[in-house]
Amino acid sequence: MTFKATVLTLYPEMFPGHLQYSLAGKALERGQWSLDAVQIREFAADRHRSVDDTPAGGGAGMVLKPDVLAAAIDHVSNGDTRPRLLMSPRGKPLSQTRVRELAAGDGAIIVCGRFEGVDQRVIEARGLEEVSIGDYILSGGEPAALTLLDAVVRILPGVMGNDLSGVHESFEGGLLEHPHYTRPQVWEGLDIPAILTSGNHAAIDKWRHEQALALTKKRRPDLLEKTQVETK
Repeated sequence: MTFKATVLTLYPEMFPGHLQYSLAGKALERGQWSLDAVQIREFAADRHRSVDDTPAGGGAGMVLKPDVLAAAIDHVSNGDTRPRLLMSPRGKPLSQTRVRELAAGDGAIIVCGRFEGVDQRVIEARGLEEVSIGDYILSGGEPAALTLLDAVVRILPGVMGNDLSGVHESFEGGLLEHPHYTRPQVWEGLDIPAILTSGNHAAIDKWRHEQALALTKKRRPDLLEKTQVETK
């Protein structure tokens, strides 16, 4: 099964961006996933190709018009059941769990907002799922869409050389990832922790879990609250 991503944007030239390189780029060339960037402006009906208008009730900025965006969504949907995502700072925070759900499906339709936002009526009428990648504001939804796709594509079957690479990462088990070390054995007077070169894999696994737990308690205690990870 090929993961099919369709992105609705005012700047299709921004895609595939960094996803044309490294593992994601090779997977794109192999056909393990596909990307179609569609210009929203093509669905504007007036001669000026207008896609936005002033906000009802007044205020700064402009708002993406519902008729134009709905026409674009309807054109690319074509009756398929892929989730329709709207990259939005007010959306539900993107989690590794949601990333894995998307990766297990056949793709997604991703709307990249611009200006002050999208008319609420099209969000509701076309069932757009608002997704946020963090508590900050970007100039548009394109970088957020690329980030979401990066997270999804890397865990598609066969994309990473070693599928186990994605199993022991931050957020996969409710914890941040443990520290990593590699050769040289001593660097600037600092040694690799002896346990990691002991050959005792059970002890190594225990050490890594303890380190991950301690790091999560220090930096992201909210993760422990959400997942109720065993802390003993």
